[in-house]
Amino acid sequence: MAEKKVDVAILGSGTAGLNATGQVGPAGKRFLLINGGEPGTTCARVGCMPSKALIQVAEDYHRRTHLGRYGVDGHEALSIDIPEAMEHVQDLRDNFVDRVLTNSTDNMGEKFVEAYAQFVDPHTLALDNGDRIVAERIVIATGSRPLVPEAWTAFGDKVLTTDTFFEQEDLPQSVAVVGLGVIGLELGQSLSRLGVHVTGFDMAEYIGGASDPEVSKMALEIMQRGFPIHLGQPVEITEAGDQLKVTAGDQSVVVDKVLASLGRTPNVEGLALENAGIALDQRGIPLYDPNTMQCGDSHIFIAGDVNGERPILHEAGDEGKIAGYNAASGQVTAFKRKVPLAINFCDPNICLVGASYDSLNLENTAIGEVKLAPVGRAMIMGQNRGIIRVYADKRSGVMLGAEMITTRGENLAHLLNWAVTQQLTVGDLLQMPFYHPVIEEALQAALNNLYAQVEKKNESPIKELQQL
Repeated sequence: MAEKKVDVAILGSGTAGLNATGQVGPAGKRFLLINGGEPGTTCARVGCMPSKALIQVAEDYHRRTHLGRYGVDGHEALSIDIPEAMEHVQDLRDNFVDRVLTNSTDNMGEKFVEAYAQFVDPHTLALDNGDRIVAERIVIATGSRPLVPEAWTAFGDKVLTTDTFFEQEDLPQSVAVVGLGVIGLELGQSLSRLGVHVTGFDMAEYIGGASDPEVSKMALEIMQRGFPIHLGQPVEITEAGDQLKVTAGDQSVVVDKVLASLGRTPNVEGLALENAGIALDQRGIPLYDPNTMQCGDSHIFIAGDVNGERPILHEAGDEGKIAGYNAASGQVTAFKRKVPLAINFCDPNICLVGASYDSLNLENTAIGEVKLAPVGRAMIMGQNRGIIRVYADKRSGVMLGAEMITTRGENLAHLLNWAVTQQLTVGDLLQMPFYHPVIEEALQAALNNLYAQVEKKNESPIKELQQL
């Protein structure tokens, strides 16, 4: 058994851990990056990137259904080779993972250790390779894994998760997607567009993460055109010969596979956190300050999906930077967190910016909206489905947030996020240029609707222009 002393030990080489390393290394600290399991980020291996590759394949193939209205002949004969499509997705996935590894752990030499770690005491880690690490400061960035009910594990490979889905060489004829949050809705729609018989289930009364009732209603209406969706009931799975019977309330379906998309659970069980000398919540997750990532007043920091708060790549990156900076610094510094931004890459995109609807004080909030049906550019694109809802403080007109389901939502959501970040008012936004014809004109219409409801108006008699 070897014992090594370092200034900082970082547990986990995902997005958060790599960003922590990017702060610790340049600070001149002795460090080790310790990773159990597959190296490479969740995003590159089983998350953001392979899912977007599959979505792109499905969207391009689905586009053939629009071609007839344009006078394009022969589109009915188009077909897709699913094994070849899945190989394409896997090739892209492997390329993304290789890029991550080539630019990170492949170049770290002895500073990168592939092993599982657990706490012996607040400063000592025992590795499953027999070594011990004594660290002045420790960053926990061990990530998360798909949540699967224990009873479902008996069905073996008939229950898929994102960890196994992207390893499939072919797709089943029928799938039940259980959990219609971001990944469930994205993959469910894509599978349906690729010819798989999909049925969606969720215990919640809404899909895609939207809490605004108008956005939720529109999202359900649009998504149900692609595949049946059943909400509000717990799901049970039983064997049905070589298939599985999925039941929720009085609804049931027999399918070849189940895609479990029930969220993710933090990887903390093997860490022996009871030996770390820090307070834990009821989930067994360390209590921490989200602005410093410090656990209590200890020398231990936490970052990324393992804390279960903001499981999004750019947030994990920020948390890793904060944790790494403070672990390498002589003092703990608090950092302002970014305005929330969430994007579901289903078609149309479902996006949340800033304050969500269910967090608003509706008495003090003005809400503007526009439906995409009559928007010229959206009509030309054949994608005039959806709704944009924007929120502002009723008195000051300062933008608070938005929820939407719309084509090009990923772009509109960024614009609105930047506006909320800069604390711009509705009037400020309306004095920005809006080209014609663009999807941004739909946002302009929603903002005009919102502007009529706020008390603070622009000083100029022409609201779209500033006076000299």
